[in-house]
Amino acid sequence: MATPKLLHYTLDPASRLVRLMCAEYGVDIELQHVKAWHREPAFLEINPAGEVPIFNIDDQLTLVGVSAVTLFVEEQFGAEPLLLPKEPIARAETRRLVDWALNKFSEDVSRYIIEEKYIKNDVRGSTPDTAVLRVARDNMKEHLSYFNYVLATRRWLAGDEMTMADFALAAQLSALDYLSEVTWDTYPEVKDWYQRLKSRPAFRPLLLDRVVGMPASKTYADLDF
Repeated sequence: MATPKLLHYTLDPASRLVRLMCAEYGVDIELQHVKAWHREPAFLEINPAGEVPIFNIDDQLTLVGVSAVTLFVEEQFGAEPLLLPKEPIARAETRRLVDWALNKFSEDVSRYIIEEKYIKNDVRGSTPDTAVLRVARDNMKEHLSYFNYVLATRRWLAGDEMTMADFALAAQLSALDYLSEVTWDTYPEVKDWYQRLKSRPAFRPLLLDRVVGMPASKTYADLDF
């Protein structure tokens, strides 16, 4: 099988989840950067929703959307220990938290910060809306307070073992950390958890990411931040 190709953009959290899963399972992928917000006709032919990630297999099978891609990766490439547990209760809790990261956290926090600070940086004449950023930052405080509470009672987000839920939230936070948006010391349990994830080999490719003209935060690649 040819090397799968992932259409993504550097700070897209959903694509980062796919990258983390593939790296954890030892699956080599080719990255193709696309500016999805430009909504180019050729890109919209692949996914009319105009979103990444898009996963291309052998130029014959193309999967669009984070749910389709992550479940394909899990089912086709997953190896023990699986990122989506087999045991029903653990699986349900993992899915709950994956959904929280990909939907609620994204809709309340990361999509706005990434649009205002990253995407608008690429759109001529656009400037960040400080009111939008203020609301997103306030929302992030509530989310991180909840996750800090959860991680005070568990080693990993969904329980005793690392799961897809950990990668899903870490994918969101890694993009925000690049943009200097996470106040780690305010949430010590989240910080300790993220340090453990950040030290995994699967995380290394993400820590090498750089956006032209937009330096990473001081903590972004630091394993002991």
